[in-house]
Amino acid sequence: MAPEEVMNLSYQGMRVALFLAGPVLLSALITGLLISLFQAATQINEMTLTFIPKVLAIFAVLVLAGPWLLQVITTFTRKLFTEIPLIAA
Repeated sequence: MAPEEVMNLSYQGMRVALFLAGPVLLSALITGLLISLFQAATQINEMTLTFIPKVLAIFAVLVLAGPWLLQVITTFTRKLFTEIPLIAA
């Protein structure tokens, strides 16, 4: 296996990982930021206040983007399995 193939495969793997984790992490980040602004404006310093909205936002993103995320990981896995004989040779 040539170093270029290894680098290409690792690049594709990192790209898929970014596509899978990005929407979930971005929604948690935005939700946390909005709740923090709300807490700063109202001076409510309750630590559990951020938990439920973040869970609901992550759940909503997984429901809405779930089919796309599943398609991304399935396509990558199928491509990887079909290229195994070419990689091993």
